[in-house]
Amino acid sequence: MKRYFRAFIMSMTMFTVIPMPFRMWDDESRPLMTLCLPFVGAVTGGLWALTAYVADVLGIPLFLKAAVLCAFPFIVTGGMHMDGFLDVTDALRSWRDVEERRRILKDPHVGSFAVMDAVILVMAQFAAFCSLKGTENIFALILIPVVSRCMAAFCVTALPPIPTSEYSGNYRQGVKKPHLVFIAVVTIAAAVLGFVFLGRSGWVSTVTAAGYLLYMHRAYRSLGGMSGDISGYALMFGELCGIIAFALI
Repeated sequence: MKRYFRAFIMSMTMFTVIPMPFRMWDDESRPLMTLCLPFVGAVTGGLWALTAYVADVLGIPLFLKAAVLCAFPFIVTGGMHMDGFLDVTDALRSWRDVEERRRILKDPHVGSFAVMDAVILVMAQFAAFCSLKGTENIFALILIPVVSRCMAAFCVTALPPIPTSEYSGNYRQGVKKPHLVFIAVVTIAAAVLGFVFLGRSGWVSTVTAAGYLLYMHRAYRSLGGMSGDISGYALMFGELCGIIAFALI
């Protein structure tokens, strides 16, 4: 249990800016970090739903509430996934050969296509939150980051990595098949519980997973492997799809 606790703290400090009582790093617990991603998503989603609830209680104007809810996932993750989104967008929109795309993926500079797509993504997310009627079940906001991180954990663990990616090294050592089974079970459980307790709002789980897989597949094929940047890229689109579904259902 201590290893799992250490892995959870490591995941929280790496993938969020949420303050932890202490920081730690243990290489032996590193393979367990992917198992903790759904729980990181649950904490993130819980705070997201709480923010929406407080905004409703305080009667915050719609546009201001939409801006807060739109900015929340970027702030709480420290922009980590947006960074992957920008890098992958630059690589894919270059329309070069695979090797050049991989080189662009590692380039720290941000291109105009990435900036443009990021603006469109944020605008779409803001517009979705502006479309809320005030009668939605805000607990659906918990499902979105849980499912997106389940998909991220599964794909990063199961799919062959890009040779130049950090995930091609010792990160994958120690990851076993039961880890994948656990992540798959958590994903299915989140979807089922969503429908049981949230009714049709439970569709946000399915839509989030579908959005993640669609854009992950595109980047995976174009770059010839999986990476953390691709996971961030797909996660951004998956969560956008879930937010739009949340607004429309």
